[in-house]
Amino acid sequence: MLLDAVLRHLAFAFLLALLSAAAVRAMIAWPILDHPNARSSHVRPTPRGGGVGIVLAFVAGMAALYLGAHHARLPPPQFLGVIGAAVAIAAVSLWDDVADLRFAVKLAAQAAAALVAVASGLVLDRLALPWIGEVHLGWLGPVITLFWIVGCTNALNFMDGLDSLVGGSVFLAAVILCIVAAGQGGWFVYAASLLLAAGLAGFIPFNLHPARIFMGDVGSQFLGFMMAVLAVAAAEFAGASVSFLIVPLLLFGLLFDAAFTLARRALMGERVAAAHRTHLYQMAQRSGMGVRAVAAIHWGFVLFHGALVALFLHLPSGMKPLVVLPAIAVQVAWMLHVRRLMRRAGLTWRG
Repeated sequence: MLLDAVLRHLAFAFLLALLSAAAVRAMIAWPILDHPNARSSHVRPTPRGGGVGIVLAFVAGMAALYLGAHHARLPPPQFLGVIGAAVAIAAVSLWDDVADLRFAVKLAAQAAAALVAVASGLVLDRLALPWIGEVHLGWLGPVITLFWIVGCTNALNFMDGLDSLVGGSVFLAAVILCIVAAGQGGWFVYAASLLLAAGLAGFIPFNLHPARIFMGDVGSQFLGFMMAVLAVAAAEFAGASVSFLIVPLLLFGLLFDAAFTLARRALMGERVAAAHRTHLYQMAQRSGMGVRAVAAIHWGFVLFHGALVALFLHLPSGMKPLVVLPAIAVQVAWMLHVRRLMRRAGLTWRG
């Protein structure tokens, strides 16, 4: 019976991948062109907005889930609030792909979507800390949840600047999360991550270097928002809210680069919202590392972090957060390696 269910789920995911691919092909045929500029990694006009396929596949899958799989969905207020907010942020992001909205407008839309998710009841209310144990967050819970959702949404948006880097990384993270959620009985997280993986499976073949299309803000912001939401939903696994760390751990390579770059630019007195080409992955590519190699390294990060998640699940509760230490060590090593490449290429952090 279990094998039969898995096969049915995979068949449904395959159909959604085909839907995603069809939408991506349509966005290539009737493109929203991304013209290269001094801050771009590409050299010729390339369509963007391929994330439409990811969103359509996810929404179609969620509609089926809502109608026919009651055990695998959140309570109706949370379910409808989260999916409605995700669709709204995708719509605003598609508008941004067409019209290049100001960052303040995008940030306001992200904050509004996060508020909808929190208001629907999706809130991180406790965390487990090393050697301390479980800590109830109280009024800090909604604040931390809002900060996390907006931060993760922006992090994936900032990191989407190289062919298949974000798409491949989130695909692997979604597959691993799907497997973990199935083992933990988190059926909404299982279904949602399977749907995200299906949508990405239809998109990625068109985004491999040299990319025929970019996912655009409609894809990167949508993925960032949904992965952030799934992190909060995963906090209920086995009744241990420290499981919130599963998604941040899987995405740690992307989150570290975004946070490091944001902090470094702020300390250097630069406008953090301004476009630039000084993320670690961009500096690696500009220093001579191939696009495919940079993307593959980030995919490797996700696989390594997936192994850490497997370890995480078997550690005593108070020790679980310590699993981030190897992840931090790897990212620091990557940062130092990129710095060496920059010195050889004569590049500086100011671009």
